[in-house]
Amino acid sequence: MIDKSVFTDRVRITIKSGDGGDGMNSFKSFKGKPACGPDGGDGGKGGDVYLLADRSMNDLLSFRFTNKYVAGNGERGGTNRCSGKGGADIVIKVPVGTIVRDYETKTIICDMFRDGDKKLLAEGGRGGKGNVRFTTARRHAPNFAQKGEKTEEHIVLLELKVIADVGIIGFPNVGKSTLLSKISAARPKIANYHFTTLSPNLGVVKYYENSFVAADIPGLIEGASQGAGLGHDFLKHIERTRMLLHVVDVSGIEGRDPVEDFKKINAELKGYSHKLAELPQVIALNKCDIFGAEENVKAFKKAYGKKYKIYCISAIDGGGTEELIAGIFDVLKELPPVQPVEADESFTYRRSGDLDFEIYVDDDGAYVVVGSLVDMLCRNVSLNDPDSMAYFQKILREKGVIAKLNAMGIKEKDTVVVGDVEFEFVN
Repeated sequence: MIDKSVFTDRVRITIKSGDGGDGMNSFKSFKGKPACGPDGGDGGKGGDVYLLADRSMNDLLSFRFTNKYVAGNGERGGTNRCSGKGGADIVIKVPVGTIVRDYETKTIICDMFRDGDKKLLAEGGRGGKGNVRFTTARRHAPNFAQKGEKTEEHIVLLELKVIADVGIIGFPNVGKSTLLSKISAARPKIANYHFTTLSPNLGVVKYYENSFVAADIPGLIEGASQGAGLGHDFLKHIERTRMLLHVVDVSGIEGRDPVEDFKKINAELKGYSHKLAELPQVIALNKCDIFGAEENVKAFKKAYGKKYKIYCISAIDGGGTEELIAGIFDVLKELPPVQPVEADESFTYRRSGDLDFEIYVDDDGAYVVVGSLVDMLCRNVSLNDPDSMAYFQKILREKGVIAKLNAMGIKEKDTVVVGDVEFEFVN
């Protein structure tokens, strides 16, 4: 059951996976032998950021107080070829039914649909290689090491949409919460005034050896689809239901016409989403035990009896609820289960280590190379070390930069700019 004075179903958080640790640049040394070869170890991998669906969480309130999550950084490599320790992963628990979007593009990253669902949201940076990894048959004593991969912050939008088989809808004060308390173990706040319920309440309804989840959806009034009252805040929760239980106050004690109330709520559903308006509905005419309700029941059945299944109940004492539950279950048997929202499987937070590049010609005619490949080279190349510069040139050839420059028509002695390095092109 969700029962909080402040219900939070939409938050923005910042995540950052851990940076990779730097590789070590070191050489063995013994007494009388100051340099006996490279022995620098690799840096540790940065920690990953995961999401975990947890059914014990009811809303996103905790994210109001902590909205930045950073995984641990990898440690620097050590001497004697010792690798640095990897950074600690961080696992962010979210309620079941949380949809995760990239804040900038609003692309759906995943739907945390089932309890225990786990999603890798951002991968930690790779650890840098120690100088021992750069030894070759021709380079016996490399005096440089690779720096760890740096990661970026990302802003993520978490949006909770209640997952339930049955959404209980209707005007305020028609008895939705009372009905839920009678047919399930849920204990929502109940009082005789409008907007007692300020958050969706969930209850498991038992039906012999079977069961279904019902959600009391608050906030529906005329104009809800345009945002009136609690409108958009809670209409979205109905999107995750398989069918609707429409509770109507048939007593007329508040001076409203039950037939008109039913029309107005359905108009709001249609105004918000045609998909919602097309969900199967079962109608519960509540407060049938109040004097004078009989005429309204007849009028309502005359208007809608041929299109909908209608049940007369008294939520306060549970009258008619057994027949109502049986009728709901009959409808549910014919409906497909709730499905998770389809995520964009192609969307990933691109690692800066996924090396790519672009080349453009600036106003001075220089060929400027940009991209994550350049960022990596700027971290790892020492301009004062011949071995490091040889590594720089080797990478440019291996990754296709030289070939791309030739394809663009570069000539001998033309200027090439790669990060902080500027040189004349020699093929």
